[in-house]
Amino acid sequence: MRIVLLGFGVVARSFAEVIISEGPKLAREYGLRPRVVGIVDSHGAALDKDGLDLRRALDSKKSRGDLSGMGGSYHEAMDGVHAVRETECEVAVETTPTEIRKGEPGLSHVKASMMSGRHVVCTNKGPLALAMPALMELAQHNGVVFKFSGTVGGGTPVLDFAKKCLEGSEIRSIRGILNGTSNYILTRMSSEGASMEDALADAQRLGYAEADPTYDIEGFDTACKLVITSNYVLGTSLSIKDVDIRGITKVSGEDIAGAAARGETIKLIGSVGSRAKVSPESIGLTHPLNVSGTFNAICFDTHPSGEVTLVGKGAGGPETATSVVRDLIEIRRSFAR
Repeated sequence: MRIVLLGFGVVARSFAEVIISEGPKLAREYGLRPRVVGIVDSHGAALDKDGLDLRRALDSKKSRGDLSGMGGSYHEAMDGVHAVRETECEVAVETTPTEIRKGEPGLSHVKASMMSGRHVVCTNKGPLALAMPALMELAQHNGVVFKFSGTVGGGTPVLDFAKKCLEGSEIRSIRGILNGTSNYILTRMSSEGASMEDALADAQRLGYAEADPTYDIEGFDTACKLVITSNYVLGTSLSIKDVDIRGITKVSGEDIAGAAARGETIKLIGSVGSRAKVSPESIGLTHPLNVSGTFNAICFDTHPSGEVTLVGKGAGGPETATSVVRDLIEIRRSFAR
């Protein structure tokens, strides 16, 4: 399976490490033999039809900040759209950072890949939060597979769990804690009495939050994941513009103390039922959604089984890289039957 990596940040580099270390096992147990023939970052692209040396690519990115250490295979300033059109491959893996105003460059990458007949694995939430129904239609029109399990839950298989493990049940609504950064901050405020500012600073120091944490603490990341989950699981046609969004920035120590006095705690909850919304809510201390730290939890209200809750790590390079591998295995299986 020939692959072009669109983006070479934490997730794509973690994926490269998995291929290096687990390649023989993937071939032996799943018949998956990934060959990375292209890597694109914000500076340019490295292309080789016979397969790139992934260790050399990782070393170049670490030492130089780009792929210029790849020698003759490096093409300065080549963008992802050009690379995916010009490179013979079966799959494009889109891992560029999420951007929710226009969804770029990920949206253009996904469209160009599908229109070039490439299957797509996407961990970038932006294109799906803005245009998921259209992208699903484009994939079907071009006869390609579109997989995106890493957009929700990182390595925790939230989407596949709902689709496969809850077959036969009617899923009526969804509620969940879908952002690890916000959950870490609220956990620190609740369990240790930390201020919002101190908890956020610690989250940034530990790598849980970006230098600009707006997407996380303002609720946009949760909203993106809610849109993707609702569209995939419930068959809705939402975009992020359809979600009422309120983040955690106005949650005070007094709010936390008031909830504690009632035997409750405050969590940032994304929910979809009669409407889609993201907001801080009080939940009971024994509620299944009361998970701590950077954990995510999602609760499916099903008929006739009742509530079913899935808990796991919501993000991280190695965790999300496993979702990419999982999606690639699914793509291979769909054409090996």
